[in-house]
Amino acid sequence: MTGSFSELIEKKKQGRELTDEELAAWIDGVVGGSIPEYQTSAMLMAIYFRGMSPHETSRLTYCIAHSGDVIDLSSLHGIKADKHSSGGVADTVSIPLIAVAASCGALMPKMSGRGLGHTGGTIDKLEAIPGFNVNLSPSAFMDIVSRLGGAIIAQTSDIAVADKKLYALRDVTATVDSVPLIASSIMGKKLASGADVIVLDVKWGTGAFMETREAATALARTMVDIGEDNGKRTVAYVTDMNEPLGNAVGNALEVLEAVQVLKGQGPQKLVDVILTLCGEILLQSGITETIEQGRQRAREAIESGRALHRFASIVQAQGGDPAFIDSPQLLPQAAVRLQVTAPRDGIITRIDARRVGVAAMHLGAGRRTKEDSIDLSVGLTMAVKTGDVVRVGQPVATIHARSLDEARVCEEELKSALSLGETPVPRWQAIVAKISRADGVIVFK
Repeated sequence: MTGSFSELIEKKKQGRELTDEELAAWIDGVVGGSIPEYQTSAMLMAIYFRGMSPHETSRLTYCIAHSGDVIDLSSLHGIKADKHSSGGVADTVSIPLIAVAASCGALMPKMSGRGLGHTGGTIDKLEAIPGFNVNLSPSAFMDIVSRLGGAIIAQTSDIAVADKKLYALRDVTATVDSVPLIASSIMGKKLASGADVIVLDVKWGTGAFMETREAATALARTMVDIGEDNGKRTVAYVTDMNEPLGNAVGNALEVLEAVQVLKGQGPQKLVDVILTLCGEILLQSGITETIEQGRQRAREAIESGRALHRFASIVQAQGGDPAFIDSPQLLPQAAVRLQVTAPRDGIITRIDARRVGVAAMHLGAGRRTKEDSIDLSVGLTMAVKTGDVVRVGQPVATIHARSLDEARVCEEELKSALSLGETPVPRWQAIVAKISRADGVIVFK
């Protein structure tokens, strides 16, 4: 980098493109501490207002990915696949998906994160399983994936080191909602995770970070371009998060719902997303020739019991006790259960996913800050979806709480998330679009 960093801030402030060398020097300075936080904050603000070119965004992501450890998966023979969700409510996809895809012959070495705010985290959910170890050594992780086709571990602090520093500054400078910065943050960790194939689930709606389909599609296109520019086969799906995807919200409750999916009894929308993402993974891994063949193979893995058996094997390999699969009481149990009922006859016209997620967070199922502890037993289970006809007194949800007082507060929050009307409304469509470099944007109707 020639000149001072203030000159680079000025350059970006004018909307000009930063070179590969300048981006690398910036990220090196962020990690090494040679560039002060106030200057990086100024650069983030300049990017927020002036944006970044596709090449800049891809190169920034590369620099973030290589600012820490890059996982070497070369000892695993075959195409390695990864899946990422941009976060949502009752988004219990990853846990059953790994088992289904692995039982179909895919390799799924997955690193996941913890939840924050109204969105849940896969690692928190898995820790509800007695004994389950999310902090495996690299060799143990590789061994399980090699034998069973999949494993899920927590991201280490040495992955994409620059991202943690950048996000902390974005959070306090109101620059979080910038597509280049969001995309580089997500994809930096994905690139560092070492997979050959990346399948993205980008949410839109009230419970998602991107509140409109257009914004989610723009983010998805940017992330696909980043992946492809960095040598990864990358495909994204845009999915609905205007209402909770599954029925369960809360860590142990979502583990139970994952088991229900693997037993062939999961909620329709949740299962549909899992089958589609699995179909894409099998296609991109060269196991099937079409997505529909992949969906069918995934469906057969569930119906035959192979996926459930593979899940039990992965749980046991990671130190967990799979007995909970048939004995749910072995998972953490909340002290109080409170049933919420419909106050009158009508049609469910709205279920605000964000409000549902916040209600569960207030019970203790989620974190307001990264330092907060969570209660793995609490949460809620929904009994209705948008468009359902209900009668007075009919159960619409069950709250799992630590005390009756907390359950009553949650009940009021939950009632504010649901709307009853008289006029029929369309049901929310789970998958609304697919984005790939080869085919562009395909909209599903």
